[in-house]
Amino acid sequence: MVRLMENSNLFLNQSTLRRRNFSILFLGVFLLGGCSVGPKYSKPTTEIPPSYKENANWKTAQPSDQAQKGNWWEIFQDPQLNSLEEKLSVSNQTLRAAADRFREARDVLRETRSALYPLVTASVSPSQNRQSQHRALFGGTSPVNYSDLTLAGDVSYEADAWGAVRRSVESSRTLAQASAADLETIRLSLHAELALDYLTLRGLDAQKQLFDTNVAAFDKALQLTESRFQGGVASREDVDLAATQLEQTRAEDIDITSFRDQFEHAIAVLIGQPAPSFSLDPASLPAIPPVPPPGLPSELLERRPDIAGAERRVASANEQVGIARAAFFPTITLGLVGGFESGKFPNWLTGPSALWSIGASAAETVFDAGRRHAVSDQAMATYDEMVADYQQTVLISFQQVEDSLSDLRVLDDDLRQHGTRDLLAGLRVEDHEIIALLHHLREIFERYIRAGRGVVEPAVGVFLDDDRRRFGSRRSTRIAHSV
Repeated sequence: MVRLMENSNLFLNQSTLRRRNFSILFLGVFLLGGCSVGPKYSKPTTEIPPSYKENANWKTAQPSDQAQKGNWWEIFQDPQLNSLEEKLSVSNQTLRAAADRFREARDVLRETRSALYPLVTASVSPSQNRQSQHRALFGGTSPVNYSDLTLAGDVSYEADAWGAVRRSVESSRTLAQASAADLETIRLSLHAELALDYLTLRGLDAQKQLFDTNVAAFDKALQLTESRFQGGVASREDVDLAATQLEQTRAEDIDITSFRDQFEHAIAVLIGQPAPSFSLDPASLPAIPPVPPPGLPSELLERRPDIAGAERRVASANEQVGIARAAFFPTITLGLVGGFESGKFPNWLTGPSALWSIGASAAETVFDAGRRHAVSDQAMATYDEMVADYQQTVLISFQQVEDSLSDLRVLDDDLRQHGTRDLLAGLRVEDHEIIALLHHLREIFERYIRAGRGVVEPAVGVFLDDDRRRFGSRRSTRIAHSV
């Protein structure tokens, strides 16, 4: 009786000891789960000027609270442009692809986040077996034919002892945020490109109307010169000069039509329609919108999605550095297996058929010929690259705003010198005034986008090379910035 009580106490003490050991093991693993190796992220610093140099004497025509923050193209008050912009939001294939890439980034985040939780599997394995009677150590009491029924569940968990999984999740999250910024950049760029193409097309409509008038005038002038020649008043050289002017103007008129067709086709692609089935009737230029204020340079960092995307990629690269450093530490894995196994179906799911196993393992790489060091150095180089890209993006953004402000100042002075009263009064104006108005309108629009709404990537230049050479006194502004 005393020995039975001693055996019982011994069994209880062993069970208590095993539970205590497992408790200490799991407690140690979870405490390690709060550790994290690698650098802590801090946003890269950039030199931010207190104000824009070209903004010293700039005065806006309207208060800043009237600047559009949503559908900014509505400032042109053109219903047809508003309709085209709405179609772009729904049907543009480039925008759809960018949205799909954002969805992919979010799905990658969900996949990465799953590593924070245990992996649970279940299996059932019924089998009928026959073993060889001639195999080694075959006993006389061993059955030749037997059944085996197994129902088991397996739980495995790789402890995030060094923060590699948490950093992977954070890296995927920052990349998803960068993808969202890319989507917004592309959305803004496409809307701006459509607006610029539309304004250019309307400018070509104005030029087309002007050149049609000039062709008719030169045709009448040629007829008059021929009559004067027949009357002996004009010379043959006068007739040839009048004919040359007429043919040159007709050629330029045809070129304008060709350019207009190209912009019309570009608009069709932007709104997701086949070019042959889309057309825009000629119309007048929309109203010139007010010029919004540029704001402070520090505000530019908060508004531009391309800068936000570059900063988020820096954060992702920082997390990759921590992941690379975590590879220098052991991998700790916890496992639990439980289920039932029996050779007969009636007692398959009974207590005596139960089985279980629980344990932990730690594995550490002893020699890898410098692979982990190379991966860590590569992660640091990638981080430095992303920091440089971010700072370059900030510098380019400041440059673009300064360029736009400078262009606006020069064009505004140019228009002020030549005057715009006749330009806005009617159609009987000179070609260089039309071109000045178009440049001014495009620069105002570009200024509005760059100063606070992001970067635009408009289409190619508007006017013919002959027009630029012909009106060389005008400063032709090239608008070709990439996102």
